[in-house]
Formats: sequence, structure tokens, C-alpha cells
Amino acid sequence: MRRFIFQSPSAKLITVCGAGVAVAVSVILINSSAQYADPPQVEWQERQMVDSSEAYQGQWRMNESDFRYVDDPSVSITQNGQSGLVWADQQEQEIYFRRFDENGNPASGEPVNVSQSPDIFSWLPRIVHHPENPDKIYVAWQDIVFSGGSHGGEIFFAKSEDGGASFSTPVNLSNTQDGAGKGRHSQQVWDNGSLDLAVDGDGGVYIVWTEFEGRLRFARSDDGGGEFRDPQTLADDTNAGPARAPSVDVSGDEVHIVWSTGENPAADIYHTYSDDRGGKFRNPGTVHQSGGHSDAPQAVMDSNGNLHVVYGESSDGPMQQYHIRYTQLESGEEDFSDPREIGRPQDNGFAGFHYPTIRIGGADNLFIMWEVFPENLRESRGLAVSTSGDGGRRFSDVEVIPGTNEPELGINGSRQGSLMTRLDVNQNGDLAVVNSTFQAGESSYIWKWKGSSR
Repeated sequence: MRRFIFQSPSAKLITVCGAGVAVAVSVILINSSAQYADPPQVEWQERQMVDSSEAYQGQWRMNESDFRYVDDPSVSITQNGQSGLVWADQQEQEIYFRRFDENGNPASGEPVNVSQSPDIFSWLPRIVHHPENPDKIYVAWQDIVFSGGSHGGEIFFAKSEDGGASFSTPVNLSNTQDGAGKGRHSQQVWDNGSLDLAVDGDGGVYIVWTEFEGRLRFARSDDGGGEFRDPQTLADDTNAGPARAPSVDVSGDEVHIVWSTGENPAADIYHTYSDDRGGKFRNPGTVHQSGGHSDAPQAVMDSNGNLHVVYGESSDGPMQQYHIRYTQLESGEEDFSDPREIGRPQDNGFAGFHYPTIRIGGADNLFIMWEVFPENLRESRGLAVSTSGDGGRRFSDVEVIPGTNEPELGINGSRQGSLMTRLDVNQNGDLAVVNSTFQAGESSYIWKWKGSSR
């Protein structure tokens, strides 16, 4: 099979914040007679404010710190268009949940307390609905429990079987002194929220996380989160470096996990998989070796068993300016396709794109969203999206989601780390997006957007 890559001979002019910017779309052709579906277009409703607070972050004094802001939202959308949101209230030191109906309106009264640990910081949750029963909701997050090691952090899990009206007593899955949920770049710099969560339709719950000391850990439940097996170690810090930023997805018997590594200027993305629902995993392999720093991957499987992976890539090493790269592992193949860039930050008038989320909706359409980093600003401000209607061969022009980059709102939140999942899409092509904003000394917000693709 011959593969050709070319740049579009013409660039579409789009408008972002009143300024015209040209976007060149990279396209990969499988053969000269390939037929392409147009990338789906997204229509966005006006943003909704979910929660608000002060915007004060005092000096770090462990769980005695004076933090007063809301942050860390994550979202899941059901097949009928309802959605569930979880986020962190730093002043209350809790994770809260709220449900929204198919029209985007709050479907419950007061937010429900999920973490139930008022004296311990609870950060960066993940949420998923059962694919066939929207009343079953699963949440995993990082509690800053200090268990005697150098870093605090444990992975907790809770579930609801009544649509989020109540949640089970949280369970500690990690039980370690090694700082669970830490994804480090170095001994001094790391992201919290280094974890992910997936469920299947047969009662399987799959959770991955990393530890500050470098291990990648995996736990699964076969009974819908009632009991979990002892965690497995899938990678450690003996070769490539400390594991960070894992992503997990499941389809049928297959469980795929991707992650990046820290303390390595030329870090690559790694991949392992199981074909027996997580009983045994293959030895990890490299997705692609590059001279740059690859980081924060996300993976999703389509209905044909193809695995789609996106991640940030920086040619100048860790914590510099990144762009978004996409690659695919076709079902039955051993090697990933050559990664390619999705949109160029420079062509869009930005300094960088990073921390992507990928989801599949509609007829295996791909939806990729990431954080936007403006010029001369190391903190992100706004979210952008690109879509594909032909399995990743061609992607749409980059669109900044309306209402995500207004200067008066300040920067994106993510005060404890940018490893979040702010996007979900259902099979009807309905989108749910969440974000937090932080204007120091003024206000912090949790926001929600609803979109429809066609």
C-alpha cells in the first residue's frame, strides 16, 4: 500500500477573535482513488456557567493550604444527550457532580458530593457513563492523601447507580506511599491528575495511573466497580523514564493503554494492549521515535478496531511550545502510521497547542480538542477543535470554540495540572465540552458547552 502526504494547495480563511488567520490542512492519501467524507462541522450553543468561586491560591501547605477556586472539570455524555459533569471545589476540598438533560439544562438540584473527604484535597476527576445504562456513572480522581512517602496522592473511585443522585463510599485503589496520580517531568515539576478511566458494557471498569516514583499501574473490576483486582505494574522507571499521562480505552476484549515519560528531552509515546480484558498485557512498544518531546497522549478505538492516538510534540524539549500530532494503529497491524501534525499553531496566530482529548462520535467521526497557548503566554487561554469524517485521513480547519478565550475570564484553570478530559461525544454526534477559567484575585468558573455535529 502506497502512502502519500501533501499540503492542501489552498488554505481556508477563518476568523478567530476578529483576526483572519490562514490554516493549511495536512492530508494523508491512502491511494489515488480514495474517497473522502467531509469533516463534520460543529454548531455550538452558548456557554453555560456551572459553578463559580473566588480565584485565590495561597502558599502550598499540603492539605492546610488556603485555596479558594473551582477547577478540574471533566464530562461524559450519554447516547440520549444527557451529560454528567464533575469538578473540584478547592475551598471545600471536594469533587462535585451535576447532571444536565438533553437540552443542556441542569437536571438536578444542588451538586452532589462525590469525594466525601472535606479535609483532603480532591483533584482532577474522570467521569464515564455506562454505555448502555445512563443511570450508572463511574468517577475516579486523585486525593492528596499523605501516606508516609515523599509525595501525597492516592487514586479513589466511586460509582452511582441512580443517575448521580448519590454515590458509593469512595474506595482507595492505589494504597501507596509513592504519590499516585503524579506525572512528573522532573523531580521539581509534575502534573497531578495522571490517571484515566474506561468502562465496557459487560461490567468491566478499567483505571490506569502513574506514581511519582515512576510506575504505571492498572486496576480493573469485573463487576461494575464493586470490587477491584490488585493493581498490576505495566511499566516502571528502569528504562525510558518515569511514566506519565496515561490514557486507556476498551473495545470488546481489547484494552489499549498509551502514555508518555518524564525526565527525558526526547521522550516518546508508549503503547501496550491486552486481548483478554486486562488479564495480561503485551510488552510496551514505542508508538513513534522522534527527536522531539512527545507528551500527554490520548487514545480511542473505533468500531472497526482501529486505534487512534493524539499527543503533543515539542521540538525544543519538555515544557516548551507544542503542536498536536495524530497517528493510527489499524486493526491487525503491528506498527502505527507515521504521525502528522494537525493544524499549525503558527498558522493560526498562536504559540502552541497541547493537552489534546480525542473522542469518536457519529459514524466513526473523530473529534479532537486541545488547549491553546497564545504568544508570550505560558498558560493556556482557550480551547480549539478539529474533526475528521474519514477515519483520520483528513482533518478540518482548526476552530477555536466560541467563548473559551475571552481575555476578561483570564487563563484556563488547570492549576494543579493539565491532564484532563474536557470533551465527550456520543454516537449521535452530540458534543459536551467543559473548561475552567481563573482570573487571579477576581473569579474562577466552571463552564460547559453543548455542540451538535453534522
